[in-house]
Amino acid sequence: MTCAVFGFAEQVPASERLAHALGVTHRLVSVRAFPDGESLVQVEPAPTTALLYRSLDHPNDKLVEILLAASALRDNGATRVILIAPYLAYMRQDAAFQPGEAVSQQVIGKILVDHFDAVLTLDPHLHRTHSLGAIMPGIEAVSMSAAPLLAAALDASDDPLLVGPDAEARQWVERIASRMRLEFVLGRKRRDGDRQVRLEIPDADRASGRRVVLVDDLISSGATLVAAARLLRDARAAKVEAMATHCLAGLADLQQLSDAGISSISATDSVVSPVGTLPIATFLADEIRRLGWDG
Repeated sequence: MTCAVFGFAEQVPASERLAHALGVTHRLVSVRAFPDGESLVQVEPAPTTALLYRSLDHPNDKLVEILLAASALRDNGATRVILIAPYLAYMRQDAAFQPGEAVSQQVIGKILVDHFDAVLTLDPHLHRTHSLGAIMPGIEAVSMSAAPLLAAALDASDDPLLVGPDAEARQWVERIASRMRLEFVLGRKRRDGDRQVRLEIPDADRASGRRVVLVDDLISSGATLVAAARLLRDARAAKVEAMATHCLAGLADLQQLSDAGISSISATDSVVSPVGTLPIATFLADEIRRLGWDG
């Protein structure tokens, strides 16, 4: 055996699904916390290639633990350690918008380059940076789009209107609309804080009497989708749903989305979430095989 998937306790079902899709062994990374919060990480003996699987939502402790795991894997037999991070944190801060701010995208990118031979992720939340490779020079850094998965899960039988809540959502909504031959419109957003947004949808009247599906890469607090849903309901949309690659929203946030009139939310299982039901294991496995990382 020359490859195995190593997973962490909070996402064992997902990492096991990837191992099964690849036809390789799954092994658990053991993590124990000391009273002061330090993590003790332990791995089993590793084959030549170790695929370390962990989504980096709530990332701070997880980042330290994947670095410790990468080191332990190399010490225990791996000559190649590849990070499979379906959700990759700290990618949105690509510039210092206020004096003294850290550019987290550059910092985390360099850390990952220093510790991994390759990185694979799904729809990183990039704005002005056009490729993951630009953030992680010197290693294979691969970003996959979940648009095909979202399109496959979309019921288009009643010709729904797709809505991207802002310009950043254009790449996902446009790909899905093109694939499904559906109409789409885009909103315009101004963010006043983490949970305060101002939104307008210039063509909202096209939602009248129709089922509408909001499409985005990331649901965090859900504030953008709440604002969009209210505008669409005001425009007399018959029904409002939402689809996203990653859903980081907590239970209270999901309730707010429901209260705003969003009847259902679909997301991939990139992170552990009540609405994360669209499986990505086979999708990831096909790309890992194409890249030759499975052996």
